Amino acid sequence: AKQPTRQHTHTQKGGKKTLGTQIMAHLITLSSTIGGLFPRHSPCYSRNAISAKTAGETKLPAGLREEMMPRHVAAIGDGNRRWARQKGLAPVEGYQAGFITMKNLAAMCTQWAVPVVSMFLFSSDNWRRPQLEVDFLFDAFEEALVDELDTFMRLGQKLSIIGDTSTLPISLQKLIRDAEEATRNNSKCQLLLAMSYSGQNDITQACQSIAAKVKDGLLKLEDITKPLIEQELQTNVTNIPCPDLLIRTSGESRISNYYLWQSAYTELYFPNVLWPDFGTEELIKALRSFQQRERRFGQN
Repeated sequence: AKQPTRQHTHTQKGGKKTLGTQIMAHLITLSSTIGGLFPRHSPCYSRNAISAKTAGETKLPAGLREEMMPRHVAAIGDGNRRWARQKGLAPVEGYQAGFITMKNLAAMCTQWAVPVVSMFLFSSDNWRRPQLEVDFLFDAFEEALVDELDTFMRLGQKLSIIGDTSTLPISLQKLIRDAEEATRNNSKCQLLLAMSYSGQNDITQACQSIAAKVKDGLLKLEDITKPLIEQELQTNVTNIPCPDLLIRTSGESRISNYYLWQSAYTELYFPNVLWPDFGTEELIKALRSFQQRERRFGQN
């Protein structure tokens, strides 16, 4: 498959380059000359990050049972800016550390045979954040889609992006299409990334799609069932659309307009740890907590 190549032509929603974009382009170019966007010697590299050695293991850690592993782990990586503030760093450095955690979490779940991993990268509400931060995130997304493609291929990760991608910068939209095409035959783990995503909007668009089909005579009222609605949700790109375990870091106990329909029977885990510090041991704790729970799915 053709591999995406990145040319730094970031545009905001199809418009011209912003000043923030040009600044972040310069910073990213500078960082690449000293070891990449996420250098290990950087203060942004969390001491709790999952190591490359650990990520290469296939044996489950002690206390985890293979038959009880979740099929779909979802994550809301909260606390990047607070982590940076506590360390006297710029917010973008917190995002750098957060990207490392995201990459390592996906690698660990893949090695431990979790078939679907999804992460809430950028919500539809995040557009209200400072433009410099938004520009940095999109630049980082673009760089990651290119630089991490070899990792996606090596680990057998199939990449899918959900959300209103039409609102994303044109250059990022192209890289998304290229990366999805390059990884479409990978089958070890499906990596589902939510960008410009809203759980409410997802349900709304599903209802609109079904209503249009009823109007056109393609569906009858009695055809509308729970499985049909799930097929119309954006998570229909995977055959395991509903997460078994949802992790939200930083101690905040909410799901922030993420998987609203899909989380009906999801086990929620809210560690009091900021996202850049969510490493191997924290992931093991989350999985142990999941395996200790009795899932009734509404039954006694």
